Amino acid sequence: MVAASPFSVVFVVVISILGSTTYAQLCPNFYSKSCPKVFSTVEQVVESAVSKEPRMGASLGCEMSILLDDTSSFTGEKTAAPNNNSVRGFEVVDAIKAEVEKVCPGVVSCADILAIAARNSVVKLGGPDWDVKLGRRDSKTASLSAANSGVIPPPTANLTQLINRFAARGLSAKDMVALSGAHTIGQARCVIFRNRIYNEKNIDSSFAKARQGKAAALEPTDQGTTTLLP
Repeated sequence: MVAASPFSVVFVVVISILGSTTYAQLCPNFYSKSCPKVFSTVEQVVESAVSKEPRMGASLGCEMSILLDDTSSFTGEKTAAPNNNSVRGFEVVDAIKAEVEKVCPGVVSCADILAIAARNSVVKLGGPDWDVKLGRRDSKTASLSAANSGVIPPPTANLTQLINRFAARGLSAKDMVALSGAHTIGQARCVIFRNRIYNEKNIDSSFAKARQGKAAALEPTDQGTTTLLP
């Protein structure tokens, strides 16, 4: 898997939450009888994954339909322009699902697993805790065209474009900064920043020079998967 771009994963999870027609019916104890070990099971896998790579904690959260793989008769959303070589962590989600299936097969939806994993990741990285409301149903289909329609903001979007795209989902500029910052946890791919730090003028010059030095050191081996620290 490759490093995530700054906005893709966190934005689709927001879309999923805001668009859920069953959100009001969700509750933290949805699996209290059918799968009482779901929280501890998910937590164990997330803890292990984030301990090995902290940035993975910022990648575990997307809406369920992107998890659907392509088949001979179905094309999913993984290869959509905003997702391809951007969204990551699928192998961790698969590992979580496998462990959950061991303790309660055929009970917990992948959508709920993602919601729990996102919360556990935030806590593991030192963020706040909250009760995760559960009871989501998994998507059985996906839309490549919808994923490519422009609703997901690309890392090349300027400030106005970002604000407008988040506003279209009922989110403020403050929401956009908080969600984007939480998703990247201070790291991003060199290839995403390269044009801005070398060619654009609307950027703090000392910040740009510091990033240029870091990028220059990484460029000989940067294949789009290395990170540029702040």
